[in-house]
Amino acid sequence: MEPVIHGDAGTEFNAFIGRDRELGELRALAAGTRALTLCGAGGIGKTRLATHLIADLSPGYADGAWLVELAELRQPDLVASKIASVIGVTEEPGRPLLATLADALRSRQMLLCLDNCEHLIDACAQLCQRLLASAPGLRVIATSREPMRVAAETVWQVPPLSLPRFSPVPGSGAAGVSAGSGGQGGACADAAGSDALRLFADRAAAAKPGFALGPANVAAITQICESLDGLPLAIELAAAWVRVLTVEQIAARLADRFRLLSFADRTVPARHRTLRAAIDWSHDLLSAPERVLLRRLSVFASWTLEMAEELCVSSDDIAAADIVDLLTALADQSLVLADYDAHGKIRYRMLDTIRQYAAARLNEAGESAVMHDRFRDYAVRETQELALIGMAQVSAPWSARVEMIHRFEVDNANLRQVLGRALIRDDVAAGLRICVSMRPVWIIQGAFAEGIGWMDSFLALDLAGLPDEVVGAAFVGRAQLAMASDPEAARRYATDGLALCQDEGSTFWAASALNLLAEVALHAGQFDEAHARASEAIATAERGGDRFNEAYACGTLAAVAAMRGDLGAARELAEQALAVSYEIDQQWGAARALMGLGDLARLTEQFDQATRHYTEALGVLREINATPEIARCLAGLGRVALRQGDLAGARRFLGDSLKLSRLTGSRIGVIRGLDSFAVLTTDEGNLPVAVQLTAAAAALRRAAGLPAAPASRRDRVLTAAAGLGEGVIGELWAAGSALTSDDAVSLALGAQARHAGEPATPGQGEAASAGLATPAGSGGSAAPGGSSGDGSPPGDCPAGAGRLGGLTRRERDIVRLIAKGRSNRAIAEELVITPATAARHVANIMSKLGFNSRAQIAAWVLTQQNAGQGDSE
Repeated sequence: MEPVIHGDAGTEFNAFIGRDRELGELRALAAGTRALTLCGAGGIGKTRLATHLIADLSPGYADGAWLVELAELRQPDLVASKIASVIGVTEEPGRPLLATLADALRSRQMLLCLDNCEHLIDACAQLCQRLLASAPGLRVIATSREPMRVAAETVWQVPPLSLPRFSPVPGSGAAGVSAGSGGQGGACADAAGSDALRLFADRAAAAKPGFALGPANVAAITQICESLDGLPLAIELAAAWVRVLTVEQIAARLADRFRLLSFADRTVPARHRTLRAAIDWSHDLLSAPERVLLRRLSVFASWTLEMAEELCVSSDDIAAADIVDLLTALADQSLVLADYDAHGKIRYRMLDTIRQYAAARLNEAGESAVMHDRFRDYAVRETQELALIGMAQVSAPWSARVEMIHRFEVDNANLRQVLGRALIRDDVAAGLRICVSMRPVWIIQGAFAEGIGWMDSFLALDLAGLPDEVVGAAFVGRAQLAMASDPEAARRYATDGLALCQDEGSTFWAASALNLLAEVALHAGQFDEAHARASEAIATAERGGDRFNEAYACGTLAAVAAMRGDLGAARELAEQALAVSYEIDQQWGAARALMGLGDLARLTEQFDQATRHYTEALGVLREINATPEIARCLAGLGRVALRQGDLAGARRFLGDSLKLSRLTGSRIGVIRGLDSFAVLTTDEGNLPVAVQLTAAAAALRRAAGLPAAPASRRDRVLTAAAGLGEGVIGELWAAGSALTSDDAVSLALGAQARHAGEPATPGQGEAASAGLATPAGSGGSAAPGGSSGDGSPPGDCPAGAGRLGGLTRRERDIVRLIAKGRSNRAIAEELVITPATAARHVANIMSKLGFNSRAQIAAWVLTQQNAGQGDSE
C-alpha cells in the first residue's frame, strides 16, 4: 500500500536526508503508545521527521494518516475546528464540535499528527485526551517544543543530525584522520555517513549545481555543521550561501558570529542561541530590500505573489516590480518556502521559526502596526468582493464563484489571524465585515459553530457608532448560521436585522432576512406566515435587482406548496427558482433547486426525472465540496433506486451517503441513512437486520432529541417481520436499541457488503448469518449476513453451526423453545429440568454456535427453516 498523508501535508521541494536510525526507533515506539510527542528546539527538524514517520506508518491504518498544521492558529478554542476541517468532519447544529469529532473518530483506525502544538499546548492536550479516550483505534503523533503531558503520552526528544566521528585539523584544509580511518579517503567516507554533512551537501548542490562533498571541503563543512550543533534549519540556511561564498568563508563568518554568541545570555538554551545566531547571520547577508520584504511577509500565514506585490511595497524602498526577484532570492536562501496549494497554485510561506524572527524584525523597524492594518484592510476588501461574487450580487461566471470558495479555503489561516487580531483590538467593524463575507462558505461547508463563535465574539463588543448596514448584515448573517440549530434565535436575529436593513435601505440584506423568517415559519408549520414572508422577500429582491434572494424565495414558496399538497404549484415554483439560478449562473442555488425537484419527482414516482435532477445537483455540490448536501443528494438517489427495485443501486448510493454522514459526524444524516437501510434490508428479506436498524434509528433519534420518524415506516418493517414471532422481534428490537451509532452503521454497511457477494470475515460465526449485531470486543461481528436475498442459506457458518446436528438432542429441543420466545424458566418447566440446568444448556448452545444472545439463536433457527434444513442432520 502506498503511504498517503491527508490534510495539511505540502509538497516537498527538496530531499529528506538521513534520520534512518531515528525513524527506526520512532516506528518501534509508535507501535506501543497511543500518543507520541516529538520534542525539540525550533529548527531541529520535528515536522519533517514526523511527516516521514506517519508516511511510513500510514499503510497500517485503514482510515489513513492525517496531518494538521497548527503553527498559524492562535485561538485555542479553534483547535477542534481546525482538526475537524482537515479530517472532513462537519459541525452539527446545536452540538459541541468536540463531541461530534469524538463520535466521528470512535470507530476509525487512524493516525493523527498535530504539528507545532507548543503555543496551543493546553488545548491540544485536552483535545487529545478526549479523542484518545473515545477512539480506541486512534493514534496521535505531535510535534512541540514541550510535551503535552497527557496520560498516554510518550515523549521523544529529537536529536540534532549526526556529525562525523573525526575532528578536522585546524588550518589543514582537509579533514584530520582518526586512528585507523585510512587517510583522507577514509575521512570522506566517514563524513559521507554523517547526516549533517549530507544535508549540507544536498542543499548546497541545489543552490550551486555541481557542488559536492570531497576531500578539499570536508573540513570546512564539518566545522560549519559542528558550529551549528547539527541543527537542520541552521545548516540549510548556511548551505544556501554557497552561491556567493566559499565554504571556508561561510565557516569563518559563522565562527565570528558564535564567538560573539558565547557571551550571550546563558539562560537561553544553547540550541536556541545557535539557531538565532544562524538566522541573524543569514539575515545580515541579505540586501536591504530583501530584509525589508522578509520582515513584511511575516504578517501572512501564507501568501501569493500578487498579495506580496500589493501589500509589501512602499515608495521609498520596494517597488511592485521588484517583488518577484526579491521573493525568488529569499526562496533561494531557504528563508521562504514555495508550496502548491490544494488547487495546484503556488503559495509561499515561512517556517514558523523564521516567521517569528521576521516578525520581531518588523516590530523593531516600527512597521508592525502599519503592516497589520494594511493586511486587515486588504482582507476586508477582498472578502467583501468575493462575497459579492459568490452571492451573485455582481455578474460573474460560475467558475468565478467556485474560485471564491477556493480562495476562502486557502486563505482560512490568514482570515483567522486577522479576525483574532481584530478581536484583541476591539476592531468590531472589520471583524463583522469579514464574518459576514465568510458566512456563505461556513454554511456550504457546515462550519456553523466556528462562524457563530466568531460572530458572537464581535457582537458582544460595543456596537455603538457602527453603521446600521454593518450591524444589520451581521444580525442577518448570525441568523443564517443559527437556522439549523436554533430557529427561535434565528427569528430574533433576522427580525432585528430586518429592521436595521430596511431603515438603511439595504435591499439584499432585507430580502435575506425575510427569506430567513419565511424558512423559520415553514419549519414551524406556519404556512401562511411563510408564504407571506417569502412573497415579501421576492418583492424586496425585485426592487434591488437581487436575483439570488428572488430564487431563494421561490424555493421556499415551492416548499410551502408541497407541504400544502399542491405538488403542481410546488414544481412550477421550484422550476422558477432553478431558471433564475441558471440565469445568474449561481449553480449552488441551482443545485438546491434541483434537489427540491428531485424530491418532488420521487414523491410522484417520476423516477427517471428524479435521478436526472439529483445527478446534476451532485456534480455541482462536489465541485464546491458541500459535504452535507452531497450526502443528502446521494440519499435521494438511493431512495429512487429503492423505489425502482434496484437493490444493488440502492445499496451503493445509500451506503455512500451513510459513510459520508458518519465521516462528517452528521447524526441526522446517519439516522436517516439507517432508516433507509431498514427499508432496503426489508425488501431484501433480511428481516432481523431490518428490525434492528429500525430500532437503532429510533433510539438514536431519541438520544439526539429529534422528532420520531413516521409510524408508517416502523410499521412497514414490523409487519414484514411478523413471521419471526413477537418474542424474537422483541429481542431484535432490544438489541438494535442498544447499538451505538457506529455499531448500527457497521451493521447496515455489513449487510450491504454481504449481499453484494463479499465473503464474511473468518470467525464471524452465525451471528453474521442471523443478521444480528454483536457488541464490540465480544468476538463477534457487527456485520450482518442472513439470507442472500434469494432464499439460499448463508454459506459462512462455523463448524457445527450450519446444522442442528452439532447439538445434542436436548440442546436441539432447547433451541426450538428459544425460537418460540420461551424464557429459561419456561424451558425448565416444559422439559422438567431446573432453571439452572436450562441456563447451562443455553450457555453451551451459544458457545457451540458462536452466539452471544438468545435473539441470535432464534433468528438462526428461522434461517435454517427457511433454507429447508429443519431438523436434518
